[in-house]
Amino acid sequence: MPLVNMKDMLAHAHKNRYAVGAFDLVNLDFLQGIMQAAEKARAPVILSLAESHFEYFDFELIMAATEKAAMRARVPVAIHLDHGASLASAVQSIRFGCNGVMVDASHLSFDENVSVSREVVQMAHGCGVPVEGELGYVPGVEGEDAEKHPGDIQYTTVEQASDYVSETGVDFLAVSIGTVHGRMKGEPVLDFDRLGEINAALGIPLVIHGGTGLSEAQYRQLIENGVTKINYYTALSDKGGAKIMANAATGGKLGYAHLTQGTVDVIAEEVERMIRLWGSADKAGDVLDHCALWKPVEHLIIYNAEGLDEAGADEMMREGTRILSGIPGVRAVFTGSAIQPDAAYRYTWLVRFCHPMVIESYKHHPDHVAFADNYFRPVAGDRISIDYS
Repeated sequence: MPLVNMKDMLAHAHKNRYAVGAFDLVNLDFLQGIMQAAEKARAPVILSLAESHFEYFDFELIMAATEKAAMRARVPVAIHLDHGASLASAVQSIRFGCNGVMVDASHLSFDENVSVSREVVQMAHGCGVPVEGELGYVPGVEGEDAEKHPGDIQYTTVEQASDYVSETGVDFLAVSIGTVHGRMKGEPVLDFDRLGEINAALGIPLVIHGGTGLSEAQYRQLIENGVTKINYYTALSDKGGAKIMANAATGGKLGYAHLTQGTVDVIAEEVERMIRLWGSADKAGDVLDHCALWKPVEHLIIYNAEGLDEAGADEMMREGTRILSGIPGVRAVFTGSAIQPDAAYRYTWLVRFCHPMVIESYKHHPDHVAFADNYFRPVAGDRISIDYS
Protein backbone atom coordinates (compact mmCIF):
# COMPACT_ATOMS: atom_id res chain seq x y z
CA MET A 1 0.00 0.00 0.00
CA PRO A 2 2.35 2.80 -1.14
CA LEU A 3 -0.14 5.61 -0.44
CA VAL A 4 2.25 7.74 1.58
CA ASN A 5 2.38 10.92 3.61
CA MET A 6 2.70 13.73 1.07
CA LYS A 7 4.68 15.95 3.44
CA ASP A 8 7.29 13.21 3.83
CA MET A 9 7.38 12.70 0.06
CA LEU A 10 8.06 16.36 -0.71
CA ALA A 11 10.50 16.72 2.19
CA HIS A 12 12.62 13.99 0.59
CA ALA A 13 12.44 15.71 -2.81
CA HIS A 14 13.32 19.09 -1.30
CA LYS A 15 16.33 17.69 0.53
CA ASN A 16 17.58 15.78 -2.50
CA ARG A 17 16.99 18.51 -5.12
CA TYR A 18 14.41 16.99 -7.45
CA ALA A 19 10.73 17.69 -8.16
CA VAL A 20 7.70 15.42 -7.94
CA GLY A 21 5.10 15.75 -10.67
CA ALA A 22 1.55 16.59 -9.61
CA PHE A 23 -0.37 15.48 -12.67
CA ASP A 24 -4.00 16.58 -12.90
CA LEU A 25 -6.36 13.85 -14.04
CA VAL A 26 -9.85 14.18 -15.47
CA ASN A 27 -10.76 10.56 -16.28
CA LEU A 28 -9.48 6.99 -16.07
CA ASP A 29 -7.30 7.37 -19.18
CA PHE A 30 -5.33 10.06 -17.37
CA LEU A 31 -5.20 8.02 -14.16
CA GLN A 32 -3.96 4.90 -15.96
CA GLY A 33 -1.44 6.86 -18.02
CA ILE A 34 0.01 8.66 -15.01
CA MET A 35 0.35 5.47 -12.97
CA GLN A 36 1.76 3.54 -15.93
CA ALA A 37 4.50 6.14 -16.34
CA ALA A 38 5.31 6.44 -12.64
CA GLU A 39 5.68 2.69 -12.24
CA LYS A 40 7.78 2.36 -15.39
CA ALA A 41 10.09 5.16 -14.18
CA ARG A 42 10.04 3.92 -10.55
CA ALA A 43 9.11 7.41 -9.40
CA PRO A 44 7.00 8.98 -6.66
CA VAL A 45 3.95 10.72 -8.06
CA ILE A 46 1.09 12.98 -6.97
CA LEU A 47 -2.35 12.28 -8.38
CA SER A 48 -3.96 15.71 -8.52
CA LEU A 49 -7.65 16.56 -8.86
CA ALA A 50 -8.51 20.19 -9.48
CA GLU A 51 -11.85 21.57 -8.35
CA SER A 52 -11.84 23.69 -11.52
CA HIS A 53 -12.18 20.36 -13.40
CA PHE A 54 -15.14 19.00 -11.42
CA GLU A 55 -17.44 19.80 -14.35
CA TYR A 56 -15.68 16.95 -16.20
CA PHE A 57 -16.28 14.18 -13.64
CA ASP A 58 -18.06 13.09 -10.48
CA PHE A 59 -15.47 13.82 -7.79
CA GLU A 60 -16.58 11.07 -5.40
CA LEU A 61 -16.60 8.41 -8.11
CA ILE A 62 -13.23 9.29 -9.61
CA MET A 63 -11.71 9.52 -6.13
CA ALA A 64 -12.69 5.90 -5.47
CA ALA A 65 -10.72 4.82 -8.54
CA THR A 66 -7.83 7.17 -7.73
CA GLU A 67 -7.48 5.84 -4.20
CA LYS A 68 -7.63 2.25 -5.44
CA ALA A 69 -4.90 2.97 -7.98
CA ALA A 70 -2.72 4.52 -5.28
CA MET A 71 -3.21 1.65 -2.85
CA ARG A 72 -2.26 -1.02 -5.36
CA ALA A 73 0.70 0.96 -6.77
CA ARG A 74 4.28 -0.26 -6.51
CA VAL A 75 5.59 3.31 -6.18
CA PRO A 76 4.86 5.97 -3.53
CA VAL A 77 1.71 7.96 -4.31
CA ALA A 78 -0.06 10.94 -2.76
CA ILE A 79 -3.53 12.25 -3.70
CA HIS A 80 -3.99 16.01 -3.78
CA LEU A 81 -6.91 18.44 -4.04
CA ASP A 82 -5.76 21.18 -6.42
CA HIS A 83 -7.30 24.67 -6.44
CA GLY A 84 -9.99 23.87 -3.88
CA ALA A 85 -12.60 26.62 -3.62
CA SER A 86 -13.38 26.56 0.11
CA LEU A 87 -12.85 24.99 3.51
CA ALA A 88 -15.84 22.75 2.76
CA SER A 89 -14.10 21.54 -0.39
CA ALA A 90 -11.02 20.59 1.64
CA VAL A 91 -13.11 18.73 4.24
CA GLN A 92 -14.94 16.83 1.49
CA SER A 93 -11.74 15.96 -0.38
CA ILE A 94 -10.19 14.49 2.77
CA ARG A 95 -13.35 12.45 3.37
CA PHE A 96 -13.11 11.07 -0.17
CA GLY A 97 -9.42 10.15 0.20
CA CYS A 98 -7.11 13.10 -0.55
CA ASN A 99 -4.07 13.28 1.73
CA GLY A 100 -2.93 16.69 0.58
CA VAL A 101 -5.07 19.79 0.00
CA MET A 102 -4.83 23.22 -1.56
CA VAL A 103 -7.54 25.82 -1.10
CA ASP A 104 -6.72 28.67 -3.47
CA ALA A 105 -7.39 32.09 -1.93
CA SER A 106 -4.65 33.82 -3.94
CA HIS A 107 -7.23 36.00 -5.74
CA LEU A 108 -8.22 37.60 -2.41
CA SER A 109 -6.42 40.31 -0.50
CA PHE A 110 -3.37 39.26 1.50
CA ASP A 111 -5.25 39.41 4.82
CA GLU A 112 -8.18 37.42 3.43
CA ASN A 113 -5.81 34.85 1.92
CA VAL A 114 -4.10 34.45 5.29
CA SER A 115 -7.44 34.05 7.08
CA VAL A 116 -8.79 31.41 4.69
CA SER A 117 -5.49 29.52 4.54
CA ARG A 118 -5.07 29.49 8.31
CA GLU A 119 -8.54 28.00 8.75
CA VAL A 120 -7.77 25.27 6.23
CA VAL A 121 -4.42 24.51 7.88
CA GLN A 122 -6.01 24.17 11.32
CA MET A 123 -8.60 21.75 9.99
CA ALA A 124 -6.26 19.71 7.76
CA HIS A 125 -3.43 19.42 10.27
CA GLY A 126 -5.95 18.00 12.71
CA CYS A 127 -6.43 15.26 10.11
CA GLY A 128 -2.69 14.73 9.55
CA VAL A 129 -3.04 16.27 6.06
CA PRO A 130 -0.48 18.80 4.75
CA VAL A 131 -1.61 22.01 3.07
CA GLU A 132 -0.39 23.91 0.03
CA GLY A 133 -0.99 27.65 -0.04
CA GLU A 134 -0.60 30.08 -2.90
CA LEU A 135 0.63 33.66 -2.81
CA GLY A 136 0.66 35.85 -5.87
CA TYR A 137 -1.53 35.03 -8.84
CA VAL A 138 -0.83 32.75 -11.82
CA PRO A 139 -3.19 33.75 -14.67
CA GLY A 140 -4.35 31.76 -17.68
CA VAL A 141 -3.29 32.74 -21.21
CA GLU A 142 -4.74 30.21 -23.66
CA GLY A 143 -5.83 26.60 -23.63
CA GLU A 144 -8.34 24.49 -21.78
CA ASP A 145 -7.65 25.94 -18.32
CA ALA A 146 -7.01 29.56 -19.27
CA GLU A 147 -10.55 30.86 -18.82
CA LYS A 148 -10.62 29.50 -15.27
CA HIS A 149 -7.78 31.85 -14.27
CA PRO A 150 -8.61 35.32 -15.63
CA GLY A 151 -6.69 38.50 -14.86
CA ASP A 152 -3.12 39.69 -14.75
CA ILE A 153 -0.11 38.12 -13.11
CA GLN A 154 0.71 39.15 -9.55
CA TYR A 155 4.23 38.19 -8.55
CA THR A 156 4.98 36.70 -5.15
CA THR A 157 7.12 38.94 -2.95
CA VAL A 158 9.68 37.68 -0.46
CA GLU A 159 8.29 39.78 2.38
CA GLN A 160 4.70 38.65 1.94
CA ALA A 161 5.75 35.03 1.43
CA SER A 162 7.59 35.03 4.77
CA ASP A 163 4.64 36.63 6.56
CA TYR A 164 2.13 34.32 4.87
CA VAL A 165 3.94 31.09 5.79
CA SER A 166 4.54 32.30 9.34
CA GLU A 167 0.92 33.33 9.87
CA THR A 168 -0.76 30.33 8.23
CA GLY A 169 1.53 27.35 8.86
CA VAL A 170 1.20 26.01 5.31
CA ASP A 171 3.52 23.14 4.48
CA PHE A 172 4.19 24.08 0.84
CA LEU A 173 3.90 27.36 -1.05
CA ALA A 174 2.88 27.87 -4.68
CA VAL A 175 4.60 30.97 -6.02
CA SER A 176 4.05 33.27 -8.99
CA ILE A 177 7.28 34.04 -10.86
CA GLY A 178 6.10 34.18 -14.49
CA THR A 179 4.42 30.87 -15.35
CA VAL A 180 0.81 30.76 -16.59
CA HIS A 181 -2.05 28.29 -16.52
CA GLY A 182 -2.62 26.74 -19.94
CA ARG A 183 -0.27 27.33 -22.86
CA MET A 184 2.50 29.90 -22.96
CA LYS A 185 2.48 32.58 -25.68
CA GLY A 186 6.02 33.18 -26.82
CA GLU A 187 9.14 32.45 -24.81
CA PRO A 188 8.41 32.35 -21.07
CA VAL A 189 10.44 34.70 -18.89
CA LEU A 190 10.78 33.53 -15.30
CA ASP A 191 12.07 35.59 -12.38
CA PHE A 192 14.65 33.20 -10.94
CA ASP A 193 16.19 35.87 -8.73
CA ARG A 194 12.85 36.34 -7.03
CA LEU A 195 12.44 32.56 -6.69
CA GLY A 196 15.91 32.18 -5.18
CA GLU A 197 15.21 34.85 -2.57
CA ILE A 198 11.88 33.23 -1.64
CA ASN A 199 13.56 29.84 -1.35
CA ALA A 200 16.32 31.22 0.89
CA ALA A 201 13.80 32.98 3.11
CA LEU A 202 11.36 30.08 3.56
CA GLY A 203 13.27 26.81 3.32
CA ILE A 204 10.11 24.81 2.53
CA PRO A 205 9.05 22.96 -0.64
CA LEU A 206 7.91 25.42 -3.30
CA VAL A 207 5.31 24.69 -5.97
CA ILE A 208 4.93 25.86 -9.55
CA HIS A 209 1.50 26.04 -11.15
CA GLY A 210 1.41 26.30 -14.91
CA GLY A 211 4.24 23.84 -15.49
CA THR A 212 3.56 23.27 -19.20
CA GLY A 213 5.72 24.91 -21.86
CA LEU A 214 9.01 25.55 -20.08
CA SER A 215 12.45 24.59 -21.36
CA GLU A 216 14.65 21.89 -19.84
CA ALA A 217 17.02 24.57 -18.57
CA GLN A 218 14.16 26.45 -16.91
CA TYR A 219 12.92 23.32 -15.18
CA ARG A 220 16.43 22.67 -13.85
CA GLN A 221 16.67 26.23 -12.52
CA LEU A 222 13.29 25.92 -10.83
CA ILE A 223 14.42 22.79 -9.01
CA GLU A 224 17.77 24.31 -8.07
CA ASN A 225 15.83 27.14 -6.42
CA GLY A 226 13.58 25.03 -4.21
CA VAL A 227 10.71 23.99 -6.49
CA THR A 228 9.73 20.52 -5.33
CA LYS A 229 6.25 20.04 -6.81
CA ILE A 230 5.35 20.92 -10.41
CA ASN A 231 1.70 20.94 -11.50
CA TYR A 232 1.22 19.62 -15.03
CA TYR A 233 -1.97 19.22 -17.05
CA THR A 234 -2.26 21.20 -20.29
CA ALA A 235 0.33 19.18 -22.21
CA LEU A 236 -1.35 15.92 -21.13
CA SER A 237 -4.72 17.23 -22.29
CA ASP A 238 -3.23 18.35 -25.60
CA LYS A 239 -1.56 14.97 -26.17
CA GLY A 240 -4.77 13.10 -25.44
CA GLY A 241 -6.82 15.43 -27.62
CA ALA A 242 -4.37 15.13 -30.52
CA LYS A 243 -4.56 11.33 -30.34
CA ILE A 244 -8.36 11.42 -30.49
CA MET A 245 -8.24 13.75 -33.51
CA ALA A 246 -5.71 11.49 -35.22
CA ASN A 247 -7.96 8.48 -34.63
CA ALA A 248 -10.93 10.37 -36.08
CA ALA A 249 -8.89 11.36 -39.15
CA THR A 250 -8.28 7.74 -40.12
CA GLY A 251 -11.84 7.50 -41.40
CA GLY A 252 -12.35 4.26 -39.51
CA LYS A 253 -14.68 3.44 -36.69
CA LEU A 254 -16.12 6.46 -34.90
CA GLY A 255 -17.21 4.83 -31.65
CA TYR A 256 -15.93 6.24 -28.37
CA ALA A 257 -13.62 3.30 -27.66
CA HIS A 258 -11.98 3.63 -31.08
CA LEU A 259 -11.60 7.40 -30.85
CA THR A 260 -9.90 7.19 -27.45
CA GLN A 261 -7.71 4.19 -28.29
CA GLY A 262 -4.09 4.95 -27.44
CA THR A 263 -4.75 8.01 -25.27
CA VAL A 264 -3.44 6.21 -22.19
CA ASP A 265 -0.13 5.56 -23.94
CA VAL A 266 0.45 9.12 -25.17
CA ILE A 267 -0.39 10.52 -21.74
CA ALA A 268 1.97 8.00 -20.13
CA GLU A 269 4.75 8.93 -22.55
CA GLU A 270 4.48 12.63 -21.67
CA VAL A 271 4.30 11.95 -17.92
CA GLU A 272 7.36 9.73 -18.06
CA ARG A 273 9.26 12.38 -20.03
CA MET A 274 8.61 14.97 -17.34
CA ILE A 275 9.36 12.58 -14.48
CA ARG A 276 12.79 11.89 -15.93
CA LEU A 277 13.42 15.56 -16.67
CA TRP A 278 12.53 16.59 -13.12
CA GLY A 279 14.82 13.99 -11.55
CA SER A 280 12.28 11.83 -9.72
CA ALA A 281 12.88 8.67 -11.77
CA ASP A 282 14.30 5.73 -9.78
CA LYS A 283 13.57 7.49 -6.47
CA ALA A 284 10.64 5.24 -5.47
CA GLY A 285 12.64 2.99 -3.13
CA ASP A 286 14.35 5.84 -1.30
CA VAL A 287 11.08 7.73 -0.91
CA LEU A 288 9.32 4.69 0.51
CA ASP A 289 12.13 4.28 3.04
CA HIS A 290 11.66 7.87 4.23
CA CYS A 291 7.85 8.16 4.11
CA ALA A 292 5.20 7.11 6.59
CA LEU A 293 2.54 4.98 4.95
CA TRP A 294 -0.89 6.59 4.89
CA LYS A 295 -2.98 4.28 7.08
CA PRO A 296 -6.58 4.82 8.15
CA VAL A 297 -7.79 4.16 11.70
CA GLU A 298 -10.87 2.16 12.68
CA HIS A 299 -12.50 3.68 15.79
CA LEU A 300 -14.64 0.90 17.28
CA ILE A 301 -17.18 1.21 20.07
CA ILE A 302 -19.30 -1.68 21.33
CA TYR A 303 -21.96 -0.81 23.86
CA ASN A 304 -25.32 -1.40 25.45
CA ALA A 305 -27.99 1.30 25.30
CA GLU A 306 -29.60 1.50 28.71
CA GLY A 307 -33.12 2.89 28.78
CA LEU A 308 -33.59 2.76 25.00
CA ASP A 309 -35.69 0.26 23.10
CA GLU A 310 -34.66 -0.95 19.65
CA ALA A 311 -36.38 1.96 17.89
CA GLY A 312 -34.78 4.49 20.23
CA ALA A 313 -31.31 3.01 19.70
CA ASP A 314 -31.81 3.06 15.90
CA GLU A 315 -32.84 6.71 16.00
CA MET A 316 -29.82 7.62 18.14
CA MET A 317 -27.50 5.84 15.68
CA ARG A 318 -29.09 7.55 12.67
CA GLU A 319 -28.64 10.96 14.26
CA GLY A 320 -25.09 10.13 15.26
CA THR A 321 -24.24 8.98 11.76
CA ARG A 322 -25.53 12.26 10.33
CA ILE A 323 -23.59 14.41 12.82
CA LEU A 324 -20.33 12.47 13.02
CA SER A 325 -20.02 11.98 9.25
CA GLY A 326 -19.46 15.71 8.82
CA ILE A 327 -16.49 15.96 11.19
CA PRO A 328 -13.19 16.58 9.33
CA GLY A 329 -11.11 13.44 8.98
CA VAL A 330 -14.09 11.08 9.29
CA ARG A 331 -14.29 8.99 6.15
CA ALA A 332 -17.26 6.78 7.02
CA VAL A 333 -19.57 5.89 9.90
CA PHE A 334 -21.09 2.44 10.28
CA THR A 335 -23.52 1.21 12.94
CA GLY A 336 -24.81 -2.23 13.74
CA SER A 337 -26.69 -4.52 16.09
CA ALA A 338 -25.55 -7.92 17.33
CA ILE A 339 -26.94 -10.92 15.48
CA GLN A 340 -26.74 -13.15 18.54
CA PRO A 341 -29.56 -12.27 21.01
CA ASP A 342 -27.39 -13.18 24.01
CA ALA A 343 -24.32 -11.11 22.96
CA ALA A 344 -22.57 -9.28 25.79
CA TYR A 345 -22.79 -6.04 23.80
CA ARG A 346 -25.82 -5.23 21.68
CA TYR A 347 -24.69 -2.31 19.49
CA THR A 348 -21.61 -1.03 17.70
CA TRP A 349 -20.17 2.06 16.05
CA LEU A 350 -17.35 1.82 13.54
CA VAL A 351 -15.97 5.25 12.60
CA ARG A 352 -13.23 5.30 9.98
CA PHE A 353 -10.62 8.05 10.41
CA CYS A 354 -8.28 9.01 7.57
CA HIS A 355 -5.23 9.26 9.87
CA PRO A 356 -4.24 8.66 13.53
CA MET A 357 -4.17 12.44 14.11
CA VAL A 358 -7.96 12.41 13.81
CA ILE A 359 -8.27 10.44 17.05
CA GLU A 360 -7.46 13.60 19.00
CA SER A 361 -9.15 16.21 16.77
CA TYR A 362 -12.34 14.12 16.61
CA LYS A 363 -12.41 13.68 20.36
CA HIS A 364 -12.49 17.44 20.93
CA HIS A 365 -14.58 18.48 17.92
CA PRO A 366 -17.65 20.39 19.19
CA ASP A 367 -20.08 18.30 17.12
CA HIS A 368 -18.71 15.08 18.59
CA VAL A 369 -18.67 16.47 22.11
CA ALA A 370 -22.30 17.67 21.82
CA PHE A 371 -23.55 14.36 20.43
CA ALA A 372 -21.61 12.28 22.96
CA ASP A 373 -22.69 14.37 25.95
CA ASN A 374 -26.34 14.83 24.97
CA TYR A 375 -27.21 11.58 23.21
CA PHE A 376 -24.66 8.82 23.60
CA ARG A 377 -22.92 8.82 26.98
CA PRO A 378 -26.14 9.13 29.05
CA VAL A 379 -27.35 5.75 27.70
CA ALA A 380 -24.05 3.98 26.91
CA GLY A 381 -22.29 3.73 30.23
CA ASP A 382 -21.51 0.10 29.48
CA ARG A 383 -19.15 0.39 26.50
CA ILE A 384 -15.71 -0.47 25.16
CA SER A 385 -13.81 1.85 22.81
CA ILE A 386 -10.70 0.80 20.84
CA ASP A 387 -8.79 2.36 17.93
CA TYR A 388 -7.29 -0.02 15.37
CA SER A 389 -4.75 0.64 12.62
